[in-house]
Amino acid sequence: MPFVNMKKAAQASGSSKSFAVKVTTMDAELDFTTVEHKATGKDLFELVCRTIGLRETWYFGLQYVDTKGYIAWLKFDKKVLDQDIPKEYPVQFLFLAKFYAEDASEELIQEITQHLFFLQVKQSILNMDIYCPPEASVLLASYAVQAKYGDYDPSSYKPGILASEDLLPQRVIDQYHMTAEMWEERIKEWYADHRGMSRDEAEMEYLKIAQDLEMYGVNYFQIKNKRNTDLWLGVDASGLNVYERDNKLTPKITFPWSEVKNISFKDKKFTIKPLDKKTSDFVFTAPKLRINKLVLELCVGNHELFMRRRRPDSMEIQQMKTHAREEKVRRQQDRARLAKEKQLKEEAIREKEDMERKYLLLQDDVRKAQEELKRSQETTELLAEKADLAEAEANLLNQKTCETEAEIQRFKMSAVKTEEERMLMEYRAREAEMIATKLLEDSERRAKEAEQLKVDLLQSRMAEKMAKERLMEITRSNVYQPSYQLPELTSDITTDLTEAELGGDLFGVGDMDQLSLEIEKERVEYMEKSKHLQDQLRELKTEIEVLKVEENETDYDRLHEDGIQRGDSKYSTLRQAKANTTSSRVAFFEQL
Repeated sequence: MPFVNMKKAAQASGSSKSFAVKVTTMDAELDFTTVEHKATGKDLFELVCRTIGLRETWYFGLQYVDTKGYIAWLKFDKKVLDQDIPKEYPVQFLFLAKFYAEDASEELIQEITQHLFFLQVKQSILNMDIYCPPEASVLLASYAVQAKYGDYDPSSYKPGILASEDLLPQRVIDQYHMTAEMWEERIKEWYADHRGMSRDEAEMEYLKIAQDLEMYGVNYFQIKNKRNTDLWLGVDASGLNVYERDNKLTPKITFPWSEVKNISFKDKKFTIKPLDKKTSDFVFTAPKLRINKLVLELCVGNHELFMRRRRPDSMEIQQMKTHAREEKVRRQQDRARLAKEKQLKEEAIREKEDMERKYLLLQDDVRKAQEELKRSQETTELLAEKADLAEAEANLLNQKTCETEAEIQRFKMSAVKTEEERMLMEYRAREAEMIATKLLEDSERRAKEAEQLKVDLLQSRMAEKMAKERLMEITRSNVYQPSYQLPELTSDITTDLTEAELGGDLFGVGDMDQLSLEIEKERVEYMEKSKHLQDQLRELKTEIEVLKVEENETDYDRLHEDGIQRGDSKYSTLRQAKANTTSSRVAFFEQL
């Protein structure tokens, strides 16, 4: 961005008494077009905090890059324009966490505070400013997905949606022969386990894990001791740490704030006076005077917060915690109500689907019954036609029989003149008798067939009657309306929720005993969950170890693995460093 004269820029914007500022937070950009020229750093900072609704202001600051290219923090006691900020329009700042909590779950009160910390720590891990082992990176990514998308839903989840997200440090991706789909599958497995977790809960779980990382909340500065050895000085919430040049993970020396009496610098020389009067001062040099100024600023701020944590809460903090507890209860009630509504809605949908299935089955039964009735009717009609035809044939045969008998009588009564005529007549008479006998037999058979057809017709009509009765019975007993409507849930359910449905007794304002019990319960649950997570992390680490690319392993990966082999952790290393006396730590520092 080009440099411009601030006064001319302000006049060009229509006001000679104000200037424009652009502040970028972790999730938004804020534009202030009318900041007064006489505004101090505190004025601008409080304006930003009011705009985003932040009350835990002591963790944050406004960061900028000065005219010489160094990172600096806006000083609250000086005017904004009197500080070494670039003469650009608008003036740009980053709103970031300057100091970190020792225990995020115990100290961070507001949801906005937790959210800003989560976004900043997440970005630091992705940028590889904070070292995170691969298996922990996958776990943290699953919490980030839960915070962004909510509960995992197999029916709406689209494969590949996580592969396009920035969830893992590039160092982790490059370190294994694994495709984006393979990483997504492993993240999804843990993501599915977080069902029912709200956004603020998922973000807090993320911070609980991240704060155990060795580089979490540490500001590193290049320093040298009396022997001119290049070292790192780390400033964090618990004290000062000294690291070897090639290892930012494991401190060689630690000075807790409780053992520090005074901090000062002169030019490039920085002095830390221990509380123990018998111990000599801890002295180091920095390459730039401005580094010593920044170190002192961070030391003072961290020490102030360290002491504040160990004092009783102020009235403001007590009010904020009370409000946070009330908000937590309200959110629990809202989540319980929504969960109940969702459950009832799902039950209604399942009931509707079940009714629709039953309706389809009934429709199928009706269709089959109608087809059976139709076949019975067709069979009945066919049998009736056959019965009529058989009866007509029997009548015709009877008529022919009568005619034949009459002809026989005529033959018998006729005078036979000659023997040949008589024999011929006898032959014809016998033939006629045979024909008459055959016709009589056919007539009897047809008559029997007609009787059988009548019986079949009667049975068919009975079957038709039964089919009609069955169809009427099905129709009467299963009346279904296919346009089934879901019940209105929200308006009725809210008043029906009982305390038991909301999860038992809720916190009352000022009920500290109940709060202590809840906190203890949460701690026990957290310990059990931590053990489960550690088992999952070891399992994932073993699973992906075979896909590891050894040549892409970084120095931090090797240092972390060595620490794991020794059984070291962030806190065990700090305890070990603190176990030494202050004087021995100073002597050790000078010998490095």
